[in-house]
Amino acid sequence: MSDQQLRNLIRMINQISINNLHQGDENQAAEVVATHVKKFWARSMKQQIIDYAESDGTELSTVSRLAVKQLAVPQQA
Repeated sequence: MSDQQLRNLIRMINQISINNLHQGDENQAAEVVATHVKKFWARSMKQQIIDYAESDGTELSTVSRLAVKQLAVPQQA
């Protein structure tokens, strides 16, 4: 994935986070954002944003960072 594609993912998740700040506190908003990303983003997009958050993540908003942490946790069966 190119740098431009990564920048687009960062912009998108930050925008989704802004749009969901009304959900309550940051943790509640992050849960909504994580659910949205799980449902609508391709696996490669999710992995790219997780990798970015784990290696740098400085351009992610607080809510975005919290959401990506939820994405990185393996799902319980």
